[in-house]
Amino acid sequence: MTRTIHYVGMSEARYEAAHRIFGGPAYYHRHMDARVYSEVGDSDVVIIGDPRMHQYVWDASAVPAQYTD
Repeated sequence: MTRTIHYVGMSEARYEAAHRIFGGPAYYHRHMDARVYSEVGDSDVVIIGDPRMHQYVWDASAVPAQYTD
């Protein structure tokens, strides 16, 4: 199985710099979200660019009120 590097929570410029160092194959995730959790495999590596982005936060205000009552 191929190891994939996941770059999370960084600008595109920072991603390009990190990719030169850590390589790939790679996935780029602008934010920590459900997609990150579903796509990271057991042998994959996750590199977090901004420590404020490491926690998953679900914003209920983005969901219509009819679904959150």
